[in-house]
Amino acid sequence: MSTQKVFDVVGLGNALVDALVRMDERELLEEFGYTRGHMTPVSDEQWHVIRSRVEAHGVELQSGGSCANTIVALGLMGAQSRYCGQVGRDELGKLYADSLQDACGGHALHWTEAHGTGKCLSIVSAADAERTMLSDLGAAVHLDGLGEFEQQIRNAKVLHLTGYLLLGEPMVSRVKEAIAIAQEAGCLISLDVADPFVIGLVADAMWEIIEHHADIVFLNSEEAKALCGDQLEQLPRLESHAKTIVIKLGAEGSLVRHHGEELRMSAHPVEAVDTTGAGDSYAAGFLYGRVQNWPIASSAELGGKIAAMTVGQLGAVVRDRDRVMAAVQECTPHGEG
Repeated sequence: MSTQKVFDVVGLGNALVDALVRMDERELLEEFGYTRGHMTPVSDEQWHVIRSRVEAHGVELQSGGSCANTIVALGLMGAQSRYCGQVGRDELGKLYADSLQDACGGHALHWTEAHGTGKCLSIVSAADAERTMLSDLGAAVHLDGLGEFEQQIRNAKVLHLTGYLLLGEPMVSRVKEAIAIAQEAGCLISLDVADPFVIGLVADAMWEIIEHHADIVFLNSEEAKALCGDQLEQLPRLESHAKTIVIKLGAEGSLVRHHGEELRMSAHPVEAVDTTGAGDSYAAGFLYGRVQNWPIASSAELGGKIAAMTVGQLGAVVRDRDRVMAAVQECTPHGEG
């Protein structure tokens, strides 16, 4: 990759504050009819009803959204990263901006008074760490332009996107604009497929990006099956387009296919506390290695290590910078730093 770029990875996403709670959730989910382990869009009113029901278990607020989790994790690793999204001009928006500033040294957030900051209630099972997400997107999905982020894309090695952006306008248009700028500037495009729920709604748009634009595609086994049916071991349609396919397999590790070669990586053992953001953290570690021109195996090793660290805590990002940097050093190939 070019060494003339100012930024390693920049990301465009739906800016959502994460509200995290760990509890025995099955009875609550059955009562309200939410699917365990999936993301469900809810109204602001519904969101607050559920939050009031779980408040007694302790709710922790952090910046979130799949793409932002990846960009923040990259910033904490020492990568030059920037994030573009939209927040409301409110306390949650300020919390969000402060979090990005701390991790990345800056951001490309847009502010609006027309909508409140988006938010996601992540209910984490105390039994097995599975998480169920209830999202009120708020200001996040009303971004009317890219602004200064256009130049940041031109000055980046990788543009990272997620499938959540494809759920409707105007974000679909923002994705198309960002992709066009990236391709013109020679910036690689990374796509995290995001969720089986999303695939079910926008599979055609997802395939359009994979087949014509994406260089790196991240997905888990459920998402791979949603895209490719039962042909997980072959994934012929995926492999015929993107240069690098990364399938995150949870406790079974990961499967990476890069330019036709296959690499299987074991998972790092960890006592699961919260699976929220594990895939986002894996993507961050993998992308860090790639922009440093590490071998695929070293990139996947760092992705797996950061993901395991994330699963072992409550919250989608490991914010202990010293621990994260130690993981980077452990995975750095000999002679690479």
